[in-house]
Amino acid sequence: MNSTTALIILIAYFAMLIGVSYYTSRGADTNTFFTANRQSPWYLVAFAMIGTSLSGVTFISVPGAVGGVFKGFEGYKGFFYFQVVLGYIIGYYVIATVLMPMYYRMNLISIYGYLEKRFGFWSYKTGAGFFLLARTVGSALRLYVAAGVLQLAIFNDLGIPFEASVAITILLIWLYTFKGGVKTIIITDTLQTTFLVTAVALTIVLIARQLNLNTSEVTAAIKSSPYSQVFFFDNFNDPRNFWKQFISGAFIAIVMTGLDQDLMQKNLTCKNIGEAQKNMFWFTITLTIVNFMFLCLGALLYIYANTKGIDVPAKTDNLYPMLALNHFGPVVGITFLLGITAATYASSDSALTALTTSFCIDFMEVERRPEAERSRIKHWVHIGFSVLFWVVIVIFNQFNNGDLITAVFDLAGYTYGPLLGLYAFGLFNKRPVRDGWVPLVCILSPFLTYYVNAHSKEWFNGYTFSFERLLLNGLFTYLGLWLLSRKSTSQPVTV
Repeated sequence: MNSTTALIILIAYFAMLIGVSYYTSRGADTNTFFTANRQSPWYLVAFAMIGTSLSGVTFISVPGAVGGVFKGFEGYKGFFYFQVVLGYIIGYYVIATVLMPMYYRMNLISIYGYLEKRFGFWSYKTGAGFFLLARTVGSALRLYVAAGVLQLAIFNDLGIPFEASVAITILLIWLYTFKGGVKTIIITDTLQTTFLVTAVALTIVLIARQLNLNTSEVTAAIKSSPYSQVFFFDNFNDPRNFWKQFISGAFIAIVMTGLDQDLMQKNLTCKNIGEAQKNMFWFTITLTIVNFMFLCLGALLYIYANTKGIDVPAKTDNLYPMLALNHFGPVVGITFLLGITAATYASSDSALTALTTSFCIDFMEVERRPEAERSRIKHWVHIGFSVLFWVVIVIFNQFNNGDLITAVFDLAGYTYGPLLGLYAFGLFNKRPVRDGWVPLVCILSPFLTYYVNAHSKEWFNGYTFSFERLLLNGLFTYLGLWLLSRKSTSQPVTV
């Protein structure tokens, strides 16, 4: 695919999103931006959340993981990631039956308002602050990955430097989100999810055709390949062990969906809790299927490369882009470009809106201000986070190496542990805490987790932590809150 074709596709893509934004943001105010006036159809929310939950990193890394290169799982082949996805189902059930009813009863815009009612001012600001840190860094990294692909496919040939191309991309995201906010995002993310799923499905179909395989033969080829094993029960020290993956998946879903303003903001736009729970049910089913499609695609990519004698890149994240853009023909090339763009921008535009909402509600307290002032604050906060995204991405580009990206992903994982501990203590324990000390506990817990993780092999007979670091982090936070607590002498706040 040449850069001119890719540029035309990108221009048409963003023109569509800006057109949707113009339509959905007519008559919009700050309530529209933050909550979509709580009138979103549940089926649109369910489908839109798929694009938000995935990202450009997922789009290329999950297929690559099948071949044995994934953070913490180097050298391990198989569909082991699907064990995590099965754990998601349990986590989403907890979200739908425990967290979402509470959020709706409290009529929250920012879900971290719960922490203020349960613990106090400092706990509230700490929880919101950890979200802002995790989402800013994580979403900027995801956008960086897609920006790198677009730079290679389009902007290098046009002589546009990386810093300028990223600025253009963020400006386009800002243009279609600045007014309609979450109301616009639900529609645009629905479209972007469609592109994402279509790209994966079409690639699978066209690989099968090039390998002269029908549907049953594709299934047999994947099943007989060395990549298709799903369940690993034997060795508990194996990072792929089913129980480690399954339990971690449940808690990952709880914290990165149920305790994340980005994903929950869409759920809170439904008309009532019944529709929100229906949305969560269908979202769970759809996301499970889509993740399995990614894994099947990964197996087929490796089968295709081996059959055609194509060398697999040392960095297997490059396998799907390389084959899609250079070997599968223009149709797959176009759908791949649309797919990775959709996956990344569905995550990034949603994160930008959620970060703006959280900062406005949790730190600027705009709910107490008149509409004109609310709108002005929201406008500048939205610009501020857009600029912050650009700064973080430029820093990534200047100092990028594999260790830096790994460190950033680990940082994003560590930041959700304190949120898990805060909500677990608040929901399952009635004891009040000394609110002023909560920030210290939440800061120390990730450091303790890192220390234990670094020494786990020597302390625990070769045991290594992977995704379950999140549980350890949450446990440290929970124990710290217990030490700060005292026996309740009155009834806790009902939520």
